[in-house]
Amino acid sequence: MRAALYARVSTTDQTCENQLIELRRYVQARGWTAAAEYIDHGISGSKDRRPALDRLMADAKRRKVDVVVCWKLDRFGRSLAHLVNAIQTLTDVGVGFTSIGEGIDTQSATGRLMLGILASFAEFERSRIQERILAGLARARAQGRRLGRPKATVPVERLQTVSGLPLVVAAARLGVSRSTVKRWRRQGQQSLSK
Repeated sequence: MRAALYARVSTTDQTCENQLIELRRYVQARGWTAAAEYIDHGISGSKDRRPALDRLMADAKRRKVDVVVCWKLDRFGRSLAHLVNAIQTLTDVGVGFTSIGEGIDTQSATGRLMLGILASFAEFERSRIQERILAGLARARAQGRRLGRPKATVPVERLQTVSGLPLVVAAARLGVSRSTVKRWRRQGQQSLSK
């Protein structure tokens, strides 16, 4: 088995060496080959995109490794949804995942059960967030709040200075989107026709 070792620390003054020692020892005890080490220094686990993790996932998709080994789940990622999605991506391409700290090994029935439980929690977490967002939006509407970005306004004099210009040029000069200029021009035409 070709193992990819993944280690991460959040700050640049920390070192991954303790994690790597444990990972190397684990891989050796399992009789696997440490194919590559992927190390993210000074990068938060809350970020889904990390240079070493991105390389690891690309190599896994190319089947350069057979299993990904990390010290603890929080080294691989802090967001439960990201963890589940990343591990599912590995599983989909036939690459195993092992977390030493939690004893998760997707190549075993118990490990797959643990992953299923994690996935259920991630789905629950997403549903709860969605419920809170919808409740907050409903409350804001009930209180009469207007939702979304505030409408941009420009004095009529400034609009007149770009009236004959193409849409793209007018939008650039006013510092607004083309759709905003379209809307203003349409509203201007409607007010003239009244």
